[in-house]
Amino acid sequence: MINKINFEWRHLDLNSVTCSRCSETGKNIQEVIYELKIRFQNNLEISFTEIKLGKERIKESNLVLINGVEIEKILQDMTASENDCPSCCDLLEEQTCCRTLVEKDGTVHEEVSKELLLKAAIATLKIDDKKQNCCCSTEKSCCSSQQSSRLKTQLTILVFLFLTWIALYSYLPSISKFVAYTIFCLKEGTHLGASIEFFFLDVPKVLMLLALIVFFVGIIRSFFTPERTRKILAGKKESVGNVWAALLGIVTPFCSCSAVPLFIGFVSAGVPLGVTFSFLISAPMVNEIALVLLYGMFGWKVALIYLSTGLFIAIVSGWVIGRLKMEAYIEDWVGNAKAPVKNETEQTAQWSGRIDYGVQAVKDIIGKVWLYIILGIAVGAGIHGYVPEDFMASIMGKEAWWSVPLAVLIGVPLYSNAAGIIPVVHALLEKGAALGTVLAFMMAVIGLSLPEIIILRKILKMRLIAVFVGVVAFGILVIGYLFNLIF
Repeated sequence: MINKINFEWRHLDLNSVTCSRCSETGKNIQEVIYELKIRFQNNLEISFTEIKLGKERIKESNLVLINGVEIEKILQDMTASENDCPSCCDLLEEQTCCRTLVEKDGTVHEEVSKELLLKAAIATLKIDDKKQNCCCSTEKSCCSSQQSSRLKTQLTILVFLFLTWIALYSYLPSISKFVAYTIFCLKEGTHLGASIEFFFLDVPKVLMLLALIVFFVGIIRSFFTPERTRKILAGKKESVGNVWAALLGIVTPFCSCSAVPLFIGFVSAGVPLGVTFSFLISAPMVNEIALVLLYGMFGWKVALIYLSTGLFIAIVSGWVIGRLKMEAYIEDWVGNAKAPVKNETEQTAQWSGRIDYGVQAVKDIIGKVWLYIILGIAVGAGIHGYVPEDFMASIMGKEAWWSVPLAVLIGVPLYSNAAGIIPVVHALLEKGAALGTVLAFMMAVIGLSLPEIIILRKILKMRLIAVFVGVVAFGILVIGYLFNLIF
């Protein structure tokens, strides 16, 4: 029998920013959901509901319900209360109290910890604590046998799907030609025919490559919870820490909306400012989506170039920011944020659970980016079929010295992820745009997006934001000119 559990989280939200204690509660909920998925695998159906509150509902902020019941009612020995919240005061610019949980002995929990969330979840599911590490209610050997059998079934299905993937991928060029020139009855050599062939070749190719790589990266990510990432980076010295942070950014889920809670969590855990910035730069810029799309459209050389240059910018930019000693330009309320509760006992996941996590990663990521991919490839198909090569070479070619800074200036205000921008980049390169100029444009769009800068303003003062943008933009310019010179 599959149990069901729903986590409902209500919190203050002002322009995509919440208070520090609510932020910690949100991170703890995600980590608990992750642990429950690994621990119970397919025996538990988990859903998550996030309700963003305005100023008028501040009394409900930081409220957690499990299957519709307030967490303090589930735990019984808890009561709800409130106390002054400096973070909310800063956000609302007035004296404000935020919700807390109080134990019978008077212990106050300002954020809802992982321990409380797990305890409440187990109580809700009515699972004996002694049996929660086993998916069976019988003997341990029976559980082990079922897990082994399930793993064999999963591996058999994966082998079959991989062989099917290889066969289908090899026939994509023929399929795209058949669709364009047989089904649509278009003539080869026409603008429309070239655009349609480009579209029906790149859409399945990119989606198939993305599914394959995201699955394997998802398995790797099952070893890296946000808490483990913070532990790895905490206490690391600069230089070594910058390298570690940039590398971890590649395999860590991240988007612009995660900037505030991640920044607070890292700083409160003792991660140096420069190391934190290396992570914040690397994670959105150098991720598996970008690398898969680049490999699928340009080959491994361009993908490797982007990987190495993206890491270089993240490492060097973070190191420079760290050397400038700008901790004083972090907003004062960030210093009041508490470090997340550390859970030293980590669950050892079975491989069948890690495979499930990889499959879920494919569903989640492709579910979020498929529309961006289709729209980006549609724009790229239009450029491929209709834009003359001489036109693009004249404004984005090597000879146009101003093309690199112009590409950065145009790229920063745009908001897109790798899935939306790389198909456009592919078409620009085919039409004569220089590699360095195109790389600079893509890095500016992904790594210096205006929405991320606006969100970061809530935790950083303008001088530090200006330094961040300036250092990263300078690195992108150097990369752009360097590659225009070499290639």
